[in-house]
Amino acid sequence: MKVVAAQFNDDGSVNQPTDWRKWIFVGSPLTPNALNGGTAPFPEFHNVYVEPSAFASYEKTGEWPEGTQIAKELALVYENNNDDVGASTEVSGRGYQQGEFQGLELTVKDSKRFSDMPGGWAYFSFGHKAEPYEKTATAFPAAACNACHEVSAADDFVFTQFYPVLRAAKGN
Repeated sequence: MKVVAAQFNDDGSVNQPTDWRKWIFVGSPLTPNALNGGTAPFPEFHNVYVEPSAFASYEKTGEWPEGTQIAKELALVYENNNDDVGASTEVSGRGYQQGEFQGLELTVKDSKRFSDMPGGWAYFSFGHKAEPYEKTATAFPAAACNACHEVSAADDFVFTQFYPVLRAAKGN
């Protein structure tokens, strides 16, 4: 199965993926500041999408194929009468709602291109800011992302333990 790979430039930067919001949505974890002493390392919702051909391969084999792209779009916690734990009371009840978009990141598995990165995974940010996001991004140093993913991710540098869609799909 051919996986749709990320598009790279001559300088090694990656192009922002197109239509990531149409990829396979796998979940949206949240670790808000209000539940983490006011300083969560990643306080936004993480809307995570897997490129469809990579997802199909993962479903078939239970392994992340070369070329896998996983996009993570950040969304702030919705601000409206937020209480002491950062929740707000809305028509659906008290809880956490998504506010504005606040960044886009991309994870790419390419063991040839990133042979110096643990697992062949590289991590990119198109900005922690409102849209429009940057058009290209360069890989973070391995220490910035790979170390945590290597130690804490359940499945080949991917935090599948936090995504029931991925756990259900693995190797079906």
